[in-house]
Amino acid sequence: MPRISDGSRAPRIVIDDVHKNFKLRHTHSIKETALAALRRKPLTTDFHALDGVSFAVEEGESIALLGMNGSGKSTMLKLISGVLTPDRGRVRTRGRVAGLIEVGAGFHPDLSGRENIFLNAAILGMSKKETESRYEEIVAFSEIEQFIDTEVKHYSSGMFLRLAFSVAIHTEMDILLIDEILSVGDEPFQKKCIARVRQLHEQGKTLVVVSHDLNMVSNLCDRGVLLRHGKLQFDGDSHTAVELMRA
Repeated sequence: MPRISDGSRAPRIVIDDVHKNFKLRHTHSIKETALAALRRKPLTTDFHALDGVSFAVEEGESIALLGMNGSGKSTMLKLISGVLTPDRGRVRTRGRVAGLIEVGAGFHPDLSGRENIFLNAAILGMSKKETESRYEEIVAFSEIEQFIDTEVKHYSSGMFLRLAFSVAIHTEMDILLIDEILSVGDEPFQKKCIARVRQLHEQGKTLVVVSHDLNMVSNLCDRGVLLRHGKLQFDGDSHTAVELMRA
């Protein structure tokens, strides 16, 4: 069963015996499929991304989801965000969730940066009034003021990243999900992003972070949840989790 807070408040996130499977295809064309069928070779196999994982995240906690590629950490983040649903088990969240999972997934290439701020903020659950009140802060943080009325299809990857990150971290949220985003972009902007995430945590926001930068996550997060082959291997101090990850 998930770990439940001893306090009066319910956890922000509860992961209860969660299972998630995917079908892995072994053919890439009609011809390959036909040949495989004639030879009675399997066309797909099941991949168990998550296999009976349970844990809870308390209000204001900062946790790192750790594991090698294919361990299930990004799948878990998508389940918490609601992008995916579990095959078995339950995922429950309390409060508004903002996800930096696929940065700028809600951006439209033919709209300007200004228009995409309002579009993406709406997707993240903000009202037009809320977005208007934060608009200047969003643009200032992104540092792309002179390009804000240019269509985003003309942006460099760095400009796109700056604007997408800036929108997400200026939304009203209780839970912030971050997947690898802090390791992208130039070093000054990385430091600025990490400082902003720390500020949000100090304000009591709940953080769930996935990153291959183990030094960063061990310093940013208090707790580490280590996944191996879709199973929970360790849940505790982030520095210990990183040591086990490196072992």
